[in-house]
Amino acid sequence: MGRIKRPQGGKMRKYEVTFIFRAESDKLEQGKTFVKDVLTKASANFLEEKDVGEKTLAYEIKKQTKGHYYYFTLEMNPAVLDSVEKEIRLNSDVLKFLFVKLDD
Repeated sequence: MGRIKRPQGGKMRKYEVTFIFRAESDKLEQGKTFVKDVLTKASANFLEEKDVGEKTLAYEIKKQTKGHYYYFTLEMNPAVLDSVEKEIRLNSDVLKFLFVKLDD
C-alpha cells in the first residue's frame, strides 16, 4: 500500500487539528507549547483554538487512561504537513493527533 500523495505548492489549506495530550497539567502545557512552536515554524495561521478539556479515553494510549483534548483550526501549506506530523509524533506529551482538511 502506498502513501497518500499530498499536494505540493504554495496554496494555504484549512485544517482542523485535534490533539490529545497527557492529562497532567505540566505535560499539557509542555505539549501545547511544543505543538504551537512546530506549527508556527511551519508558517501556520491559527484561526481558532479551543480547550475541550480532560476526558476518559475509550482505550489506553501509551499507558494513559485520561487525556486532555485540544482543538485548532488553522491554515497551512500542505507541502509541510508530512514534516509537521513527523515532528509531532516524536513528542511523548502528545498521545494522539489528527489533521482533517476542511473544504475550501
